[in-house]
Amino acid sequence: MADALLSIVLDRLASLIQQQIHQEVSLVVGVETEIQSLTNTLQVVRAVVADAEKRQVKEELVKVWLQRLKDIAYQMDDVLDEWSTSLLKSQIERPESPSMSKKKVSSCIPSTSICFKRVAGRRDIALKIKDVKQQVDDTANQSNRFNFTSRFSNEEPQRLISISAVDISEVCGRDKDRDTILRQLLGESCEQNLGPYIISLVGLGGVGKTTLAQLAFNHHEVEAHFDIRIWVCVSDPFIPVRIFRDIFEALHEKSSDVHNPEVLQKKIQACIDGKKFLLVLDDVWNEDYQLWEQLKNCLKCGGGGSRILVTTRNESVARMMRSTYMHSLGSLPFEQCRALFSQIAFWGKSTDKIEELEEIGKKIADKCKGLPLAVKALGSLMQSKNNKEDWENVLNSEIWELDVFEKELSSALLLSYYDLPPPIKQCFSYCAVFPKDHSIERDGLIKLWMAQSYLNSKAGREMEAIGREYFENLAARSFFQDFEKDMEGNIIRCKMQDIVHDFAQFLTNNECLIVEDDCEHLKTNLSRQKGRHATVIVHGSTRSSFSVNNVRNLHTLLVVSNGYRIGSFPLDSFQQFKYLRAMDLSKDASIIELPREVGEFIHLRYLNLSYCKRLETLPETISELCNLQTLNVRYCLKLTKLPQGIRSLINLRHLQITAHYCMLRGLPKGVGRLTSLRTLSLSIVGDENGSDVCKIEEMRSLKELRELEITGLSKVEDAGEAEKAELKNKKQLYGLTLNFQPRTSQPVGMKEVAEALQPHPNLKSLRITWYQVKEWPRWMMEPSLLQLTQLFLSFYIKCQCLPPLGDLPLLESLKIYYMEQVKYVAGEFLGSSSKIAFPRLKHLSFEDMLEWENWEVKEEKGRKVMPCLLSLKMECSPKLTAVPDLLLQRTPPIKLSRT
Repeated sequence: MADALLSIVLDRLASLIQQQIHQEVSLVVGVETEIQSLTNTLQVVRAVVADAEKRQVKEELVKVWLQRLKDIAYQMDDVLDEWSTSLLKSQIERPESPSMSKKKVSSCIPSTSICFKRVAGRRDIALKIKDVKQQVDDTANQSNRFNFTSRFSNEEPQRLISISAVDISEVCGRDKDRDTILRQLLGESCEQNLGPYIISLVGLGGVGKTTLAQLAFNHHEVEAHFDIRIWVCVSDPFIPVRIFRDIFEALHEKSSDVHNPEVLQKKIQACIDGKKFLLVLDDVWNEDYQLWEQLKNCLKCGGGGSRILVTTRNESVARMMRSTYMHSLGSLPFEQCRALFSQIAFWGKSTDKIEELEEIGKKIADKCKGLPLAVKALGSLMQSKNNKEDWENVLNSEIWELDVFEKELSSALLLSYYDLPPPIKQCFSYCAVFPKDHSIERDGLIKLWMAQSYLNSKAGREMEAIGREYFENLAARSFFQDFEKDMEGNIIRCKMQDIVHDFAQFLTNNECLIVEDDCEHLKTNLSRQKGRHATVIVHGSTRSSFSVNNVRNLHTLLVVSNGYRIGSFPLDSFQQFKYLRAMDLSKDASIIELPREVGEFIHLRYLNLSYCKRLETLPETISELCNLQTLNVRYCLKLTKLPQGIRSLINLRHLQITAHYCMLRGLPKGVGRLTSLRTLSLSIVGDENGSDVCKIEEMRSLKELRELEITGLSKVEDAGEAEKAELKNKKQLYGLTLNFQPRTSQPVGMKEVAEALQPHPNLKSLRITWYQVKEWPRWMMEPSLLQLTQLFLSFYIKCQCLPPLGDLPLLESLKIYYMEQVKYVAGEFLGSSSKIAFPRLKHLSFEDMLEWENWEVKEEKGRKVMPCLLSLKMECSPKLTAVPDLLLQRTPPIKLSRT
């Protein structure tokens, strides 16, 4: 991690020096020399960091030295970011054009007091740089006594591993274990008498306990057998009231604001009384019987045949819980380990290469001690290595001899981790900020990485693309699991295995903190001086008692819960968090407005206020956050306006709004100046809202857009105005939503407006809603969107026929809802320009087609129809008498859902 931090600092130093030269702005005399000396010293120190990071595992003094270096790196990053922000603000305040009138130019000249403040500010930054340089010099001198070996780490990731090679079953060789657990869960012969029937699954970390429990929990016979199924991740510490709350929330599928344990127990008992339930308690560490007894007694009222399935690494836990049946999950046999390793490590390699490396591969697989997670981690590592020397280096590495946190597994994880380039190491370690069993959204994680400056590229590549590459690399190396994918097979969510999460926390050494609002150690944990990233887990209406002694060091603050909460964040201590890069206050139902002090968070790059359902306005001081990259106000139902100064947020890349679910009266005029925008939701409003609102033609200058939603299009009556948006020229745009609300009885010029909004042929995803005329725009009737993979047509579209969508060669998902004018679907829907109609279509869905009477599908002259179709959903089409036989008589049969 230190290597990545120093890399960020050095890149920022180089960039700032160039900015200074370009803007002809200098710091105090003499500091330039200090900066050059600082840069040289940092480069020397960085050369030994890779060696130090390996040695810290077994040398405590090295660990202390490295921690001190990281602290200094964070300080440097804060100071340099302050300097960078100062230069950026100077750039924003400059006149827009040299041809401006004298009056306008003179109005832009700063006053004497402002100039004095800027000089004082630069002097303050210069003094901070001198102080940091002295600390760096001291640390560099201290490194001499360790005799570190100098070497630079590889900056770029190696050949990307294919996820298809490692996204395989983790339960190979576990058929007997699975059947045994299923018999224990489903058997009726052993009903509980004095208490619940407890099954404990015991084994080493990484052996596959949770995976096996998931397999049993989701088995179709288990689903049918139990009235209620509940899954709770327990981990450490074992806090009964928290577990009660988790059970209650799982039963009701919503967050709870109840904190009294007796009340929670009564509510749980009312739900399970007399019902056959299955409760999985995953990752239990507690050996205190009194704590366990509180939970066990609450569950005695369940119906006959109820089961509690526990996973734990300690047999003593299973004995303490007085398990009815204890199943020890042993290591995989060597032969199965070798087979799993070969399946991953040799994927894509030639026969000759496999023969060359096979014997070494067997020895590496044997070192994994039968742990599936270790096998997958090492298999993924070796897949990227083709040289025999590299394989022998892994086999003979001294890391196998280390004895750290989980000896049997840590070696495999460390070998895989050390092989990562520094930026990806930093990205992985950052994931320790999430709670165990937390569902991690891929795109949200990438935005958090961006906020910490982990994704900066010297080659000018898109930060989001680099983030996706890093994520795929970590997923392929088994650092992530439990993938949730979209229809195209892209990972959209994942989790971290418990022991991988432990490993990430071990690496960060308390830099990433996870605390609960009902945990007595909340204040102590948050006030640790080393903490840089914190997640606070809150429940219901509990007001968190933040300690503000040292939270000023935090770069990340995520306040999370299972549902809406009230007053969980102390807005009165807002100004304490001045160094934050990322802040997530989503789902707080008490926030009506943010304090003005948010404008002082000059380092802030990520602000998530989504689902703050009482939020009405944002302060104008938001416009001071010139580093802000992501502003998420999705599903803020009462939000009425955004600050007029939002046009100053020149680094904003993602403005996430759910325009049709809030009271927002348009966006401020000047959004077109935000040329870094990648994500935007634009709400069109009428002229009655004044001239200070964004018009559709401002989209012309937003050439970097990737996702665009335009709502309120029925208020645009001039096709020429719509054409100025120049959607057809936006080559980067891959997702587009055209919403023609509000509903109107006289849709003046709507077809012409739709014609003018023709997207570029590169578009991949398109949603059209509330289109209120009978004829489709010409570009929908021609095969112009040849890259389109997803299409959604919905909500009272007045067209009487469907477009010839069968001509779209890459279309995979098609959803059509609420087209109340359609009565017949026949050959025109299939198109005519290719030998195969809908050649890639996998998922087809129709809903609420109330007047649809007939659907005709024929294969004429050898033309195939929907050969790849996997699922067909038909709901609320009461007049449609039959689905075409051609689709029903497929082998294998398609999945048909019809109501």
